[in-house]
Amino acid sequence: MSDKQIPASIDDLQTLLASEFYVADRGLATSIYLALTLGRPLLLEGEAGVGKTEVAKVLASGLGTELIRLQCYEGLDVSHAVYEWNYARQLLEIRMREAAGGADRTQLAEDLFSRDFLVKRPLLRALEAERAPVLLIDELDRADEEFEGYLLELLSDYQITVPELGTVKAVTPPIVVITSNRTRELHDALKRRCLYWWIDYPDFEKEYRIVTEKVPAAPAALAAQVTRFVQELRSAELYKVSGISETLDWVAALVALDRTELDADTVDQTLGLVLKTQEDLDAIRGDKARALVEQSLAPTEA
Repeated sequence: MSDKQIPASIDDLQTLLASEFYVADRGLATSIYLALTLGRPLLLEGEAGVGKTEVAKVLASGLGTELIRLQCYEGLDVSHAVYEWNYARQLLEIRMREAAGGADRTQLAEDLFSRDFLVKRPLLRALEAERAPVLLIDELDRADEEFEGYLLELLSDYQITVPELGTVKAVTPPIVVITSNRTRELHDALKRRCLYWWIDYPDFEKEYRIVTEKVPAAPAALAAQVTRFVQELRSAELYKVSGISETLDWVAALVALDRTELDADTVDQTLGLVLKTQEDLDAIRGDKARALVEQSLAPTEA
């Protein structure tokens, strides 16, 4: 199905993920392994920034296959997700035939709605790929319920129906990873077709490992201090809790600024990399930031 074989065990899968600098606990690794082995879609839910999308990216890279991404949003429809017709080219074809003396209308209609004029969108591309890609359906909860229902045929039988052409079925099913930030509940019918895992915010040990692997240039003390700071920050009453991606951005920025440790002034100047609302920034800057800096200096048992 790809340049590399499906890992033969959960341990092998964790090794593959680690080679792509992705730290996965045993539960997540087990869910991914079973999805690969059983050929089932994998539904990952969790807060924004905890590494759901990254799973699909590292799988594609680690397995040596293509990543095809469908980014979901309100109003997403079939023409953007599955296919549409190249209307400009169809119109040009009609004019060319008219200029050449006309053509049989029935034959013209058949020709205009043939594969020559079909524009493939992510879902159709994934089914017709020569070798099974990783199909990432990202943030499905942002799409409308109607589109979610449309996916049921794809997730059940790895096929979709194009009215003008008939049913298109995958020869080799894609590896499907669906993510949701749970801004709304997904339907039970969709969940039944998937294996499921919830990705939570990491504890200190896991997040520290992620930071040191993703930002190897960071001094160990700075990486530990930032990780402790963010861990404490997540327990505060905030409008938007920071994810792992914000931690990584912050550490990378501090390295770029040649910082070797946190201090209150540095936090006040760079906190916008971690907190993304004015209300949260106002709540943390100043005395609260200084208290968190002091707490982050305390040793934490990994």
